[in-house]
Amino acid sequence: MKEATELRASVAGLNEIRSQVEASIAVKRELLRDDKLLGQIERLANACLHSLQDGGKVIFAGNGGSFADAQHLSAEFTSRFMFDRLPLASLALGTNNSAISAIGNDYGYEQVFARELKAVAKPGDVFIPITTSGNSPNILAAASLSQSLGITIVGLTGRSGGRLKELCECICIPSAETARIQECHILTGHIVCGLVEAGYFQKGINRG
Repeated sequence: MKEATELRASVAGLNEIRSQVEASIAVKRELLRDDKLLGQIERLANACLHSLQDGGKVIFAGNGGSFADAQHLSAEFTSRFMFDRLPLASLALGTNNSAISAIGNDYGYEQVFARELKAVAKPGDVFIPITTSGNSPNILAAASLSQSLGITIVGLTGRSGGRLKELCECICIPSAETARIQECHILTGHIVCGLVEAGYFQKGINRG
């Protein structure tokens, strides 16, 4: 009988790892060269800053990996990012399991974000829906509702923008690959949080 170690498959190797890193860098370089996208990120940061200064909050939503990103980025606001400071108002929709199961059961899963958004959003808030495809039904429902709530909405999507770009401004990451899009969503979110944090507390950005 062969030893167990002989039966184990091995990973693709260093060349494949390098290829993945290079692919990620390539998308970021494309983002870096796109002044329109960079301008959109700057405007989103300003919208978040002005909302917080006026007593508003920043609201995130997403599914799957984008749900984790929504929680991650919201936590950067409510905890801290680059330095110790007071918390900034932010939340991620969908974190109350009882609410999600109740809304999903009573109104359908497509309404899980829209129903909660209607309950918590106030005029002047900023809503940042995250969807790599731009076509998630529950994100589209929330985006459609947001138009009547007096809030600013800017979506984070992939290259095509999907149907979301028909409902709101979208920062469309220049890639069609989910992993690359998600990597740049976190980069975008970190940039926004860093700019907002520095502006709100009047501190320079530590580029470490």
